[in-house]
Amino acid sequence: EVQLVESGGGLVQPGGSLRLSCAASGFTFSNYAMGWVRQPPGKGLEWVSTIYIGGTVISYADSVKGRFTISRDDAKNTLYLRMNSLQPNDTAVYYCKQGDRRGRGTQVTVSS
Repeated sequence: EVQLVESGGGLVQPGGSLRLSCAASGFTFSNYAMGWVRQPPGKGLEWVSTIYIGGTVISYADSVKGRFTISRDDAKNTLYLRMNSLQPNDTAVYYCKQGDRRGRGTQVTVSS
């Protein structure tokens, strides 16, 4: 059974940083592209970033480019999202994604 479990969210002030993690199991992690999506309050899902097999090809939404960094540790079956310079409009539930599967999400709230 595929499982994706996100962690690392929380409340942070504008300009702050967080690192999200996604522990994956039930499939061969290194064989799949992985990504992050988010859902702001009252809005639909937004794509954030994707990292492809081997980690050498990465893409970001324009809204997070230069502030967020996606990475993967295939030995640990874990996906990461380092988020810097967080702003209130980054407030959302963040989900780890593999294909059409995603976890339960972790809440990120950016507020003073």
